[in-house]
Amino acid sequence: MLRVSVIGLGPIGNRHAGLVKASPLAELVGICDLRSDRLEAGQAAFVVPGFADVPSMLNALAPDICIVATGGYEYGSEHYEPTMQALDFGCHVLGEKPISNSIREAEEMVALAKQKGVCYGINLNHRFTPAAQIAKRWQEEGRLGHLLFVNMSMWIMNPRESSPYFQLKALHPHTVDVMRHFCGDVESVHCFATKAPGRKIWSTATFNMRFKNGVVGVLTGSYDIERGHPMERCEVAGVKGRFVIDDMYREVTLYPAGEMEKRVYSNPIFGGMRDFEETFLNRQQRFFEQVSDDVHPDRIDGSGAEGLAAQKVLAAAIESLEHGTVVKVDEISHYY
Repeated sequence: MLRVSVIGLGPIGNRHAGLVKASPLAELVGICDLRSDRLEAGQAAFVVPGFADVPSMLNALAPDICIVATGGYEYGSEHYEPTMQALDFGCHVLGEKPISNSIREAEEMVALAKQKGVCYGINLNHRFTPAAQIAKRWQEEGRLGHLLFVNMSMWIMNPRESSPYFQLKALHPHTVDVMRHFCGDVESVHCFATKAPGRKIWSTATFNMRFKNGVVGVLTGSYDIERGHPMERCEVAGVKGRFVIDDMYREVTLYPAGEMEKRVYSNPIFGGMRDFEETFLNRQQRFFEQVSDDVHPDRIDGSGAEGLAAQKVLAAAIESLEHGTVVKVDEISHYY
């Protein structure tokens, strides 16, 4: 049984803690938050020891895994310190997305995990659904053939006014990770963005991408549209066919080239995923399984390295938006 502590008790941290409590692979042994009100509420809800600082928690509990569910500026500025503390202690870490709002800090976290030989994963939960897994299987079976293009979109209503690039940095670790999951590393990016009426940030954006294997793609995302049905779509096409994933887990459809019949997986009413929260459950369980099975840190699904790769794509998009140019991802420095 893995001993797990949760750091950061906002809405996401509470979601993680509740799922750990119900996990057959893990035991919630402690929680940590700087805010006394959140800490007291967490202790009452989960009946575990609470700590106001990470070193005290680590020394007292020596957990196997720390889930870092902090937030901060651009939803990522508070991940660095607790992640570095947990990794340095020798804990495996499952961190919230984005890995960080700073490329330099993300690189340091990934490097320390590698140095310590521990598993470091990011909650890139949108790829951990039966629909995405079936789509990946179809791809690996050769049903798409040589890949040609990918179209991805995601939109929710988020009225928060943060940095000019809040929408790019906070929303699109998910979408870029899904695109990379199916199509590999991104070579170059060209980004356009707009501001909805009354907005100060770049609240809607479109990214044109070229992947290193020659695939071309388009990503559209927005913080200006009310969350409805659907809210996310991924289409990947090759010379032999294409698939479309609707709403992460609701449905995936395979369209074989030159055939009139299509193949569909729909989330079942009985025994299927109940709601979006179960994407967290699936992602958590996969990380716990891989740690329990002593999977090599380099082979962790949705790893810190993959979270860093997605964030570098977004940094390239920001540079493109600022300068009106196509930007090569490999040339992005840790300045961002």
